[in-house]
Amino acid sequence: MSKPIVAVVGRPNVGKSTFFNKIIGRRVSIVEDTPGVTRDRIVSDAEWTGKHFMLIDTGGIEPSSKELIPSRMRAQAEVAMDMADVILFMVDGRDGLTSADREVGEMLQRKGKDVILVANKIDSGRLPEDFYDLYELGLGDPFPVSSVNMLGLGDLLDEIVRRFPASEAEDEEDDVKIAIIGKPNVGKSSIVNAFLGEERVIVSDIAGTTRDAIDTPFEHDGVKYTLIDTAGIRRRSKVTDDIERFSVIRAIASIERCDVALLVIDGTEGLTEQDKKIVGMAHEAGKGIIVVVNKWDLVPKETNTMRDMERKIKGELQFMSYAPVMFTSALKGQRLLPVLEMARAVSENRAMRVGTGQLNSLIADAVMMNNPPSDKGRRLKIYYATQIGVKPPLFSFQINDRDIMHFSYARYLENKIREAYGFEGTSIKFVFREKGDKDDV
Repeated sequence: MSKPIVAVVGRPNVGKSTFFNKIIGRRVSIVEDTPGVTRDRIVSDAEWTGKHFMLIDTGGIEPSSKELIPSRMRAQAEVAMDMADVILFMVDGRDGLTSADREVGEMLQRKGKDVILVANKIDSGRLPEDFYDLYELGLGDPFPVSSVNMLGLGDLLDEIVRRFPASEAEDEEDDVKIAIIGKPNVGKSSIVNAFLGEERVIVSDIAGTTRDAIDTPFEHDGVKYTLIDTAGIRRRSKVTDDIERFSVIRAIASIERCDVALLVIDGTEGLTEQDKKIVGMAHEAGKGIIVVVNKWDLVPKETNTMRDMERKIKGELQFMSYAPVMFTSALKGQRLLPVLEMARAVSENRAMRVGTGQLNSLIADAVMMNNPPSDKGRRLKIYYATQIGVKPPLFSFQINDRDIMHFSYARYLENKIREAYGFEGTSIKFVFREKGDKDDV
């Protein structure tokens, strides 16, 4: 299910980055008194009362400025507004209503989006005399807050989550949603077109041709799929185009919505550091993952070339060795249907459940074969195990002492579960509880 998107916009130096950092709980955006410091928007997951959403911090909007950087910041903020489900229009509550605020307000009125007016820097219970001038913007009641002192943020967050759109219809949940991710120009759009048998997505040698995430539903052998073709993700230092910067956010949002992510890499280049960062997003989000080595027809072949490439990729992606590696040529239509079938299998693996009796029998055998670790004469005991979630599979272990559960032994238990049940293409997550711990995770 896609997370709602909340964009924070406003003119420079009204406290957007301070607000952003307080909400996500760590310092990410640069905070200075110099207007225009936050030149690129920052994106982070946020949560309030159990509702998760994506929060975007944008650079300050200077509506009338013709200078290069302010005009680009304005363009980026406008893209954020277009993507957002809820827009926070932040003003400096101490300054009163400025001409720049009016211009931004008019811009938001034209967008027709759900806007919450936020008056920041109200550091005491008293409202400034000109506070009520903000009603002239026609955006409803302003929310007085102090991001620095965290005053009024709870009421504001309550209002934000109240305005989130209703969940999508459940009848779409049986689709296998596949996000096709990777750097620009590795053949993602060509793979989409090859799957569909017709040219639905523009294919070009110019990196960054696909600006938006394009959803295309189709059916194969009675299975419903939705392909999410994402814009290519580039290294930050190489991103110069404003709209392309936002393609990174769209790709992240696509990963959030998918069941299975296909990391497409160029077989002539091999796995790059940027590929690792991209697939790491999908791994951390608990999505199914398949590594697709495209343009394999262009790779000079020797004995065991494919095997050696697979071993190299697996070695570089040790944190997600569960991901299958497949080789394709979208241009020649080679080995594409097996990728689609693997995506279906991985989606099913993410939803697989293991019976509690079977699981505990497996864990008991594993403990007998390899004694749990001990520390200062105290040995780890595993009393009970059960699966408490899917997508990805989540297992709960009741143990005597969390401090003795070494990472290596947890990995050993994971390997035993995988040997018995497969779970190819999906991560497995564990939670370890001691007696008296609460049941929530």
